[in-house]
Amino acid sequence: MLRYGIIGCGMMGQEHLRNIALLDQASVAAIFEPDPGMRAAAAALVPEARMVGSVAELLAVAEVNCLLIVSPNHLHLGQLEEIARIRPLPVLCEKPLFTDPADAPRLAALRAAYPAPIWVAMEYRYMPPVAHLLREAQAATGGVKMLTIREHRFPFLQKVGDWNRFNRNSGGTLVEKCCHFFDLMRLVAGCNPVRIMASGGQAVNHLDEVYDGQRSDIWDHAYVIVDFESGLRAMLELCMFAEGSRYQEEISAVGPKGKIECLVPGPGRFWPAHLGAAPVPKVIVSPRDPAGPVELEIPVDPALLAAGDHNGSTFYQHQGFQRAATGMQRPEVSLEDGWWAVTMGLAAQHSAATGEAVDLRRVTYAP
Repeated sequence: MLRYGIIGCGMMGQEHLRNIALLDQASVAAIFEPDPGMRAAAAALVPEARMVGSVAELLAVAEVNCLLIVSPNHLHLGQLEEIARIRPLPVLCEKPLFTDPADAPRLAALRAAYPAPIWVAMEYRYMPPVAHLLREAQAATGGVKMLTIREHRFPFLQKVGDWNRFNRNSGGTLVEKCCHFFDLMRLVAGCNPVRIMASGGQAVNHLDEVYDGQRSDIWDHAYVIVDFESGLRAMLELCMFAEGSRYQEEISAVGPKGKIECLVPGPGRFWPAHLGAAPVPKVIVSPRDPAGPVELEIPVDPALLAAGDHNGSTFYQHQGFQRAATGMQRPEVSLEDGWWAVTMGLAAQHSAATGEAVDLRRVTYAP
């Protein structure tokens, strides 16, 4: 029986609560959430959970036997280190794992010494249409040579204390929002990136946003090109002022035999009611011979759709974490995977800011 201790219960934390409630042999024992409004919302979802005032107090709850970190990005690594000092339990840590290149040595020390599983939350791997593409990509393409990920979505949502409006807290848009996509690229490639080029910035959103006298510096659009050791080339197109789109994510993998793509709608709660039912996710396989696309709908369990904004992936991720926390498997998303996802995002931020390509073979810090 997993008895979760949860650190942070804002919007994403509450999605985790709803999905944990759907698991067998799992419950929430204690929650640390400093914001009064979010704490009250979490208490309404899990009234049996104990509300505590610190990470240390959470770790002192004897019933807690695993942990979930869903706090603001810049707090993740420090909280992992505090857990390591006090009571190292199995942890599911929301992305990104860290936000500053200078933190890499701390992460390496944690990785070397932590005695329990740490699983980095990369929900996009577990969206049913994306998972289908990942399973079939090599067979459908004959070996992926080109990978394109396009996300056209709504702007950043408001968060407690507006922490996500500043690069110093989030790591920047290409870390905060896009580490998911860099993780998918590396997963498809089966090897590490060698070079990243990017262009991005603010075009529409956040231009006039000022918080405590400081102007928001978070970006709302970008292009990123990534070269991998194998010769695979990948591209990310991000636009965060395109919420009128039918599909939020479109992923395409192409090789000598053909193409496979998946189309993933955004959160159902944002779909305009006057248009009727929200779109159903699709996978499309387009072989070169015989030519002609084949479409497959990949519906998601309505109970999982109702539990969050990520097409059921949060639930499937928790199922995997449950197996890892109980010793049945290793974490599927390791600290090394989390490090690479952030490193690629930071390199893309740097490339876009300087106009220079980043050679990742020359990166001096390591996971």
